[in-house]
Amino acid sequence: MGANGGEAARRLLLLSAAAPELAVRETLLLALQHAMAALGGLGGLVHLHGTTPDFGLRLVASSGLPQSFTRGWDGLRGTDPAPPARAVRNDAPVWQPASMALGVPADTGMMSVPLRGSEEVLGALTVLVGNLTGGPSPRQRGELDDLAEWAAERLRRVPPATRILLLGGSDPAISDVPRALEAVRVGAWEYDVRTGEVAWNASMLEVLGLAAEDFDGRVETWQRVVHPDDLPRVMAEVARAMRERGETEFEYRVLRPDGAQGWVQARGRTLTDEAGKPVGMAGALWDTTRTRAALESVARALRQMTDGFLAVGPDWRITFVNVQAERLFGSSEDLTGRLLWEVPAAQRVAGLPVRCRRAVAEGTPTEFEARWPGEGRWYHVRLLPGPEGLTIHLTDVTERRVRKAERAAADRAAAERAARIRELTAALSEAVTARDVVTAVADRVLPPFGASALVVHLVENDRLRVLDAIGYDEGFLKFLDGIPLSRATAVNEALQSGVPTFYASPEEFLERNPGSEKLVAGSGKRAWAFVPLTASGRSLGACVIAFDHPRRVTAEERTLLIAVSGLVAQALERAQLFDTEHRRAKALQRGLLPQGLPEVTAVSAAARYLPAGRGIEVGGDWYDVLPLSADRVALVIGDVMGHGLSEAATMGRLRTAVHTLSDLELPPDEILGHLNDVVSGLGDDFYATCLYAVYDPTTRGCVFARAGHPPPAVMDPDGRVWFPDLAPNAPLGTATPPFDTDELELPDGSLLVLYTDGLVESRGRDFDEGMTRLADTLVEARRRGVARNLDALSEAVASTLVPARLRASDDAALLVVRTHGLAGENIAVWSLPEDPVAAGEARHHVREQLARWDLAELTMPTELIASELVGNVIRHARGPLRLRLLRSRTLICEVSDGSHTTPHLRRASETDEGGRGLQLVGALSQRWGTRYTQSGKTIWAEQPLPEALTP
Repeated sequence: MGANGGEAARRLLLLSAAAPELAVRETLLLALQHAMAALGGLGGLVHLHGTTPDFGLRLVASSGLPQSFTRGWDGLRGTDPAPPARAVRNDAPVWQPASMALGVPADTGMMSVPLRGSEEVLGALTVLVGNLTGGPSPRQRGELDDLAEWAAERLRRVPPATRILLLGGSDPAISDVPRALEAVRVGAWEYDVRTGEVAWNASMLEVLGLAAEDFDGRVETWQRVVHPDDLPRVMAEVARAMRERGETEFEYRVLRPDGAQGWVQARGRTLTDEAGKPVGMAGALWDTTRTRAALESVARALRQMTDGFLAVGPDWRITFVNVQAERLFGSSEDLTGRLLWEVPAAQRVAGLPVRCRRAVAEGTPTEFEARWPGEGRWYHVRLLPGPEGLTIHLTDVTERRVRKAERAAADRAAAERAARIRELTAALSEAVTARDVVTAVADRVLPPFGASALVVHLVENDRLRVLDAIGYDEGFLKFLDGIPLSRATAVNEALQSGVPTFYASPEEFLERNPGSEKLVAGSGKRAWAFVPLTASGRSLGACVIAFDHPRRVTAEERTLLIAVSGLVAQALERAQLFDTEHRRAKALQRGLLPQGLPEVTAVSAAARYLPAGRGIEVGGDWYDVLPLSADRVALVIGDVMGHGLSEAATMGRLRTAVHTLSDLELPPDEILGHLNDVVSGLGDDFYATCLYAVYDPTTRGCVFARAGHPPPAVMDPDGRVWFPDLAPNAPLGTATPPFDTDELELPDGSLLVLYTDGLVESRGRDFDEGMTRLADTLVEARRRGVARNLDALSEAVASTLVPARLRASDDAALLVVRTHGLAGENIAVWSLPEDPVAAGEARHHVREQLARWDLAELTMPTELIASELVGNVIRHARGPLRLRLLRSRTLICEVSDGSHTTPHLRRASETDEGGRGLQLVGALSQRWGTRYTQSGKTIWAEQPLPEALTP
């Protein structure tokens, strides 16, 4: 690769030495011959474009091809499919295999490249080559392009009239300008050092401008022709060649007899005798005056070239520096002859020495960009190796890089804005509430525009209310809130016109809104964009974006803000509807679920309700703690399958039914039976699960009945968590009563956790895994001491099993209770005979027990209650008869018998001797009632304890 690249560079360097006055056809032929050499071609053609479309392409030069072949390629039309016509027509290189080229021998192909003029394509250069697979290589194509450019550059110098004559077959350049090749005369010479004689031929005399009679054959005569300034150097070079018995070549100036000065190139080799001793030198000499003049012309052009140009010889010494390069490297006087590596500027350019050596070693041009030391400007550096050394071209690309960087920065900014808008669209599609919309705008609109503040106004009852804001203090927002729509303000102007308004500075704002000094000063901002929000044909409000510095919003940004306002308005409209429904749903949920859990003696309780997702936060999950008689408590948790208003309404009906049935003191299995009837009556699409438990603190027993509901978690006082194996039964609405029940004894201080399936089950977690996670959470909470506080415990369980960052697929309810048994010292029980004397005994037991409990002041009403209840049993029921007193938050008096007869209050007349017992019980007690058991019933009455004794 390096060798080929070096050969291409040498070929171009050789062509560049061609005399400027070389004939047009000779120039094209020279380029064609080098192109054939570069591609290994069999022959070549050069076509030039005619003066009219009908004139087409004329063949003006060919090489290596017989006339019988070239005759068919003259006068091509511009629309021909031949490669030269296509190259001119498309202004692009064309490769065409033989199978597609008419008249081209098999196993060959044609490669055509355009010859470009300043404003049009002048013609095409075509090479016939072996049928290469895929055509010439990229390197060969590049070399062909360089040769075509050289030929085209020479053509561009030729006047159009000259080209027209050439197309007609007559080239005035051939007849009027001497051909360069014919002008070269080579003289032969031989020098004998032993005699000092020189032998010349006639051509050498012509080169030196001497007549035959002026030359006497002496070396001194030749030396007088050599320019005095060059003679020492020439003689030294000849002496060196003879001393080394080698060859030499040098160029020097000559002074002709007619006073003209010229340049000649001499080449010679040392002659030796039989002993090998140098005896003379023989060689040739030719005129290089014109070549020198051309090089000097090129040097003058290079000197004034706007790009920097520096030439380095094979020994790495600087041979030429133009004006622009002097500004970068130093003056020409200081640089010429110095090693490139000794120049300070060259040493400081990053990578220059390494790249120069590599370019010369590989023979391949190298290009890179470097920041020039000391001035901070960027230059495109091109290194071109050649036989004479290396040339360095430097082009200032600072402005181009700045423009490129500015374009890149603008593209990045536009891409970032577009990405933010895409993110905004996605965020707005997920925004549920109005505040979600404001947050999305603040996060994804303010940064790409460089804004610092945002206010969103909503129209409410002929006033503008501040929905939310970013970047302002509360005092300023209060100043903005409640502005009447009738007041002349910037935001109202945007609302009424429906067109965004922009203010680039406070001065511009005050000029268009006089009297707003307080508003501008209070905001602390320096530029504003007022964008109305319109959706469904009505004005919802306005979005005000503010900047900390004066800023003019561009036309592109205005268009973008208008598009954004439409997205925001639509999202805000949806969010307002959701907010309205959400407020209603929250009110409904608050009405359906307990506002607070009652304080009871038997248990301490805490609860949590976790709605599903981010939609309307109502569903069919519920919980309850219901006080019963004798300090017992009912614990209820249920789940109507589904999520929404319909399920919430069903839950409300079931909860009401549970309250009613609990007041009747029905056992758990019967309550579930009645609930099953309620759900079945709602239709086939409704079903629910429920767990109903009754805890009795006097026995520490808990009776459970569940209908398709998950079992509770129980934590013993020692920290062991377990899930009791309770009879499952079918869900409500699908079950067939009776329901099975189970009873557990819970030690004092046990933890009972009731929950719905939404707490433990989700899309990514099955039911068993969720129960295990629940148990682990309870154990960890006890280890950290969180379990002592039921509110903290319920929050820990809820946040661990249903994290706030995750959307739950189902509602979840959680009820956590700690049991408190009633101590035996607060319970007193007596069996009474089925005899009228039982009333007296009952009063006796009451007096003694209340005295022991320091409740003597309750003795009289309690004696009357016990006496009346026992008397009713004697008169209207049957035994066994039992009296029980319980001391807790109240004093409870119970009388049990073996009858299921229901006692009724009745209105007794003044003459009736009976019928006033239950009225007396109701008057003396805080509340009273009847509950039924399998063996009979119990009538009970509660009295408040004296305030001093109330726990």
